[in-house]
Amino acid sequence: MPRYLHKKLFAALAISFTVGLSAQAAPVAVAPQYDTSHVYVAPGDVNRFVQSFLATFGGKSTPQVVVNVLPVPSSTTSQLLQTPVGTVSLFGFTTPVPYPFGAERNGYLVKDMDVALAEAKANGADIIVQDFPDPIGRDAVVQWPGGVNMQLYWHTKTPSYAAFQTVPENRVYVSPDRGDAFVKAFLGFAHGKVVADDKQAKGEQIGQPGKTFRRIELSSDFGKMTVFITDGHLPYPFGRETTGYEVSDLTATLAKAEASGAKVIVLALQQADRTAAMVEFPGGYIAEIHQFGAMKKS
Repeated sequence: MPRYLHKKLFAALAISFTVGLSAQAAPVAVAPQYDTSHVYVAPGDVNRFVQSFLATFGGKSTPQVVVNVLPVPSSTTSQLLQTPVGTVSLFGFTTPVPYPFGAERNGYLVKDMDVALAEAKANGADIIVQDFPDPIGRDAVVQWPGGVNMQLYWHTKTPSYAAFQTVPENRVYVSPDRGDAFVKAFLGFAHGKVVADDKQAKGEQIGQPGKTFRRIELSSDFGKMTVFITDGHLPYPFGRETTGYEVSDLTATLAKAEASGAKVIVLALQQADRTAAMVEFPGGYIAEIHQFGAMKKS
C-alpha cells in the first residue's frame, strides 16, 4: 500500500476510534443540584441581591469568602445561594473581570474533568479556557456551537447537596443556522434527550407577538434546558435571562420578589404549558420565573 494511502487509512481509523469512544463514554454529569447559574454583580449590590433572591425563593447562602477563582490575578467575593428551585454562584469582583469570564452562563459539576473535556471536544465544543486549579478543584470554560459559554467544575472533595424541589431550566438562545448543531453537540456531551420540539412556538413567549419561533426542550443528568431558536429580534429583556425557575405559586413568589427589592419587568403571561414572568433582582440579574398551568389568583 502506498505510504500516503496508509496515512489516510490510519487517520480515518483514528477518527472512527475517537467517535466510538465518545459514543461509549460514561455520562460525566453528577446531578442538577450541583449545577449553578453564574451571577456577577457589583460589590455594593452583593448583599442586596442575596437578601432579595433568598427572600423570593427561600434557602440559604454559604459563608461569603474573598478569593481568586480565576487562573489570572483577580479578587472577588464568592458564595453559593442554595434554594429549593436552583443554585446561584454569586461573584462580586473588586478587580476588573478578565476575559472571557462573566460571559459564561452557568457551571456544571462533572465526575472527571479530563473525560468531560475530551467529551466536550469530541462533540464539537471549543475549550476557550483550558482547565486550571481553583481553591476547591479544577475548572474550564467551553463554548458550544452558537457561541454558548459554560463552565465545567470538578471538586477535590465531592459535595453532598439535597435534590431540588423543582429543577431549574437553563435557557439558551441560538440562531437558526446553529440551533441543530448546538442541540446535537450538547446532547452528545450530556447523554441527554429531546423532550419536546415545537417548531411553531408562539412568539409571545419571547416578546414577539404575531411571530413564531422554534423551542426545544432537553433533559439530561445535568437537568433541564430550553433552547430558543430565534431570528434575534428580541426586545429587552428576552435573551438576557439564563435560567428559568419553577415555583408552585407564581403570584406569591412575585409578591415576595417585589417586597424584597426586585422588579417584575415582564408581567406574568399564560404560555403553552406555563404562566411566566421576568424579574430583575438588585444588581441586574434577570430571571424567568414560572409555574406550570394557570397562575393562581391572589
